[in-house]
Amino acid sequence: MLRYISYDIVFREIPGEVTLALNLTGCPYRCRGCHSPHLRDDTGEALTGEALAALLCAYGDAVTCVCFMGGDGAPADVVRLAALVRRAHKKTAWYSGSPVLFDGAPAVFDYIKIGAYIEALGGLDSPTTNQRLYRIENGEMRDITEKLRITNYELRLTPN
Repeated sequence: MLRYISYDIVFREIPGEVTLALNLTGCPYRCRGCHSPHLRDDTGEALTGEALAALLCAYGDAVTCVCFMGGDGAPADVVRLAALVRRAHKKTAWYSGSPVLFDGAPAVFDYIKIGAYIEALGGLDSPTTNQRLYRIENGEMRDITEKLRITNYELRLTPN
């Protein structure tokens, strides 16, 4: 059974989208340096179609995308729930730690991140990361990982 421990509205995980990020538990991976080790435990509330519909109803048009953060322990459930999100006319995303795509994933997702976190290589915002974020359009996967990197950003405060 797929479970979630929390959710949030995020702006950075999926470029150009206001995303409802669902933090799924029961992660089968034990990535060294993981920023969310609490997601390894099989805890939280069941993520059913009804629970997902309630969240979508609560946020309505304020969100443009739903991102499943994890769920690799129950990939068929993630794919099934993503299909429900699509029927609600929202974009779909999946942050998976798997090195490969799960069956059925490209058909129901607009975005998918694959790859385990390798501490020495860094996360998606690192130029050396092994993880990849793809935009899926017309069955084609386009690597958009570069869009998550902030480079040469400097905030300058000037007196009035």
